[in-house]
Amino acid sequence: MWHVNIFTMFPEAFPGTLGVSLIGRALSQKKWQLNLVDLKQFPTQSDRIDSVPFGGGSGMVLSPITFEKAFNSLSDFQKQQKKFYLSPRGRKLTQQDMLYFSKCPGITMLCGRYEGVDQRILDFYEFEEISIGDFVLMGGEVAAMAFVEGIVRLLPEVVGNDESIRTDSFQNNLLEYHQYTKPRNFHGLDVPEVLVSGNHKKIEVYRITQSKSITKLRRPDLWDTYISSSLSDLF
Repeated sequence: MWHVNIFTMFPEAFPGTLGVSLIGRALSQKKWQLNLVDLKQFPTQSDRIDSVPFGGGSGMVLSPITFEKAFNSLSDFQKQQKKFYLSPRGRKLTQQDMLYFSKCPGITMLCGRYEGVDQRILDFYEFEEISIGDFVLMGGEVAAMAFVEGIVRLLPEVVGNDESIRTDSFQNNLLEYHQYTKPRNFHGLDVPEVLVSGNHKKIEVYRITQSKSITKLRRPDLWDTYISSSLSDLF
């Protein structure tokens, strides 16, 4: 069973969005496991879990002593999982990461708060810093939920229709095509005729063409990657 360990000062934030819809159902059916570690349960001798930063500055920093105690509460198996610290200064998370980690036994995440965590936690325990985008949140909990959801939806038997995963944005370095449903006309806007033609070959070509044009317009960086990978496949 795939599992995730999440170190947080606010375990009450979970499962949050991880407890609803298909992800939540998979959690209740034990297709994956969520292990929350409340950092507040592991204070230092001063009965705190954080302190002011050396060198001055605002905010509070998570103590390495607190984290050491919390980490030692894990089993030997849990301690061996790849570890991530959710941080805006980290490497940006990608769909390829989701695919890779969905095939691993599990991962461990550390959610920062306030001014962050002591750098020695990241260095000693070999955390990789990872970001969900170029913006700043109040803490790592929302980012952790996004990371976990992106992985869990790729696990076997979580999403009923595997085809919906194969056509996701970022699969094959392309963004997803537009989707339509009933009614065929909405305030003068019609569903593209090809989608109601019944010609599956034409529909497939139309959708691929759409994906390409959307990617080229909205994500030229991704489009360049797609072109490069397409050219490499020719050799």
